[in-house]
Amino acid sequence: MTERTRLAVVVWAVLVSQVLLYPGLEDTVIALGGGDHLLAGTWFLVAEFGAFVGMAVLWGLLSDALGRRTPLVVAGAAGGAVSYLAVAAVPGLGGSFDVVLVLRVIGGGFTIGAFSLSITKLMDLAGGHGRNMGAAGTAIGFGAALGSIVGGGLATLDPLAPLYAGAVVLAGAALLAATVPDRGVGGGLALETVFARIRTRPALLVPYAFGYIDRLTAGFFALAGVAYFRDAFDVGPALAGVTLALFFLPFAALQYPMGNLSDRIGRFVPVVAGSLCYGVAIIAVGLAPVYALAALLMVVVGICGAAVSPATMALVTDLVPASERGAAMGGFNVFGSLGMLTGFLLGGVVSGVFGYLPAFVAVGGLEIAIALLAARAVFRMTAGQPGAEWFRHAIRDG
Repeated sequence: MTERTRLAVVVWAVLVSQVLLYPGLEDTVIALGGGDHLLAGTWFLVAEFGAFVGMAVLWGLLSDALGRRTPLVVAGAAGGAVSYLAVAAVPGLGGSFDVVLVLRVIGGGFTIGAFSLSITKLMDLAGGHGRNMGAAGTAIGFGAALGSIVGGGLATLDPLAPLYAGAVVLAGAALLAATVPDRGVGGGLALETVFARIRTRPALLVPYAFGYIDRLTAGFFALAGVAYFRDAFDVGPALAGVTLALFFLPFAALQYPMGNLSDRIGRFVPVVAGSLCYGVAIIAVGLAPVYALAALLMVVVGICGAAVSPATMALVTDLVPASERGAAMGGFNVFGSLGMLTGFLLGGVVSGVFGYLPAFVAVGGLEIAIALLAARAVFRMTAGQPGAEWFRHAIRDG
């Protein structure tokens, strides 16, 4: 198994562990003492992703300063596994839901280290930034797809089963990560040096902004999207998980070829045009009158998302040298985690107050807006690449 494949499997495992909880989230939260209201599930997810925001850059800065990433990936995955087991043990020990939320924060702090630094290690490999980020995106998509399918079935059998399964998967990820050597990290830099250099690269805010909105959509579908399918079409957790997988499977399968494509034609078309199509498809899901059409549109959403994700992450790699990639990818994951948090909150609040359709319009509209607002900046960053040149000639000749 190549290093790229092993690292992709680690990324895949982290996503599996997270998404296992989504299809049966309502039942799991009830079993943990959180009650049956949507906000309890929202806080359950927000606790973990709040820690992602706080810790992602710190893990990256630490890895850049040490000049090593592998031990940190192992520690992050192992810590995440322990936290999952601890959360599952809370009801049996008589603990409250507040204890669950604290453990979710601690676990999130560990898990983001495994996730972010595994992607950073992929950035360190040779072979093309688009290809390496395509491997990461494929792992993310397939991990989310498998987690959504298996998680729904496990939750039907036992609402705590997804937690135990997530712990097993993360423990396996820790063992596998230990076999991957560090490459291309450099000898390490002082923390203040790395931080200062990242601050001098404002262009990173462009892929960070796209990462924020893209993860916002993922957070929306993980919480409000699953609730929408369960409420609007009266499906159980197992079928809700399968429906979520209809997005994640094409999202996963197309990431690697889309990443390769962005290496050949540049980042502009996949990022900008892909985001526009992505936003329109999200709104269309909310407008679908019957389950079959909504499910089909979830596939379209996945295809559009696959065009955007690897090219956006590759933009981060394009902008920084190897010695700063840990912090740069940590920053990307901070914005991504903030996006997930916003997606949870936006989906939960807007759906609860105004209904599901306004929530779909809001989320899809944000995806369209970022594409339109940032198109000029992406064009400047990718000037000279084939896709950007095609766009320039089309505008000039149009």
